[in-house]
Amino acid sequence: MFSQKIKCKVFADLHQQDDVFLIPNPWDIGSAKVLQGLGFKALATTSSGLAYTLGRADGEVTLEEKLFHCSELAANTTIPINADFENGFADDPETVAHNVLKVASTGIAGCSIEDFSRDALSLYDFNLAVERVQAAVEAVATLDFPFQLTARAENLLRGINDLDDTIKRLQAFEAVGANVLYAPGICSLVDLKQVTSELKSPFNVLAPFFRGVSVDDLAEAGAKRVSIGGALNWAAVNPILKAGKEMLEKGTFNWTAEMAPNGEVKKLFG
Repeated sequence: MFSQKIKCKVFADLHQQDDVFLIPNPWDIGSAKVLQGLGFKALATTSSGLAYTLGRADGEVTLEEKLFHCSELAANTTIPINADFENGFADDPETVAHNVLKVASTGIAGCSIEDFSRDALSLYDFNLAVERVQAAVEAVATLDFPFQLTARAENLLRGINDLDDTIKRLQAFEAVGANVLYAPGICSLVDLKQVTSELKSPFNVLAPFFRGVSVDDLAEAGAKRVSIGGALNWAAVNPILKAGKEMLEKGTFNWTAEMAPNGEVKKLFG
């Protein structure tokens, strides 16, 4: 089993290499082990995917449930795991910093912090948003391994179409020491290139917003890391919907022709 320190070093190095890298988002141990077995170099949790496994909507998972989930994925994989840590499960900077240290203790290699309050359903004021990231950065600096902190600007994802504000927030997060920057909701290569041209730190792109676009296209526009959010989870749920409807409406089991080969999955589990 690789130590957390080694995983963190590998993860940090991935962000400094010349090539872009993919970081798909499993939602449980099984999906994490399958993706690792396929050859991905790092993985990231998905808040909506975890919430699905608990029968809830995105944003309804508790801090304790998130920490347990991260511990499970880290303990059952040998590659770096990045946590979607939502808003840090707190509004004030001090508690965000405290919670970041908690999630770092689960064995993962990095986490992301949003500038959006799930309780108030609004963006944090600019100054507070920056203070929250700075507090998290200072907390991470006390660790003896290179834990990667990603700062997320959420306005585009939350329906606030203000690219200038996105860039302003990302630049401020970068200035206070965030390792990686992320603005989910960018959906054009032109906008992506505009954002990344204003930044120096590695940038994460949420791929499902770029249909018909390749990883090479995203890299050319400035992406360093490409994640998929909850997309794989929801793609996996769709066959359940189809199979359930077929059984109820037709009484047939034709869906079984699309089952994953059990032997292949076992091999991927290692």
